[in-house]
Amino acid sequence: MPTLLGTVGVALLLGAFALSLPGLLRADRSVYLSLNLVGASLACWSSVLIGFLPFVILEGVWAVVAGVALARLRFRPPSPPSFPTSP
Repeated sequence: MPTLLGTVGVALLLGAFALSLPGLLRADRSVYLSLNLVGASLACWSSVLIGFLPFVILEGVWAVVAGVALARLRFRPPSPPSFPTSP
């Protein structure tokens, strides 16, 4: 079970990263952040199950950072509309 959790988590993390490099997925969008949150959470839980503390810390921090960024994106005030300016 830990291997499956870790594999899925790492696949989500690497997939999001790989898609962001050619610009197919923007790092400041909710899809990217959600993939990071879920992927890091799964990888963290897998590391908890096997008792590997360095990766519990790494993936736990990664999940928290992604979660905070996702919450900030979700709850930020809407930006005012921009109007074209005349020359």
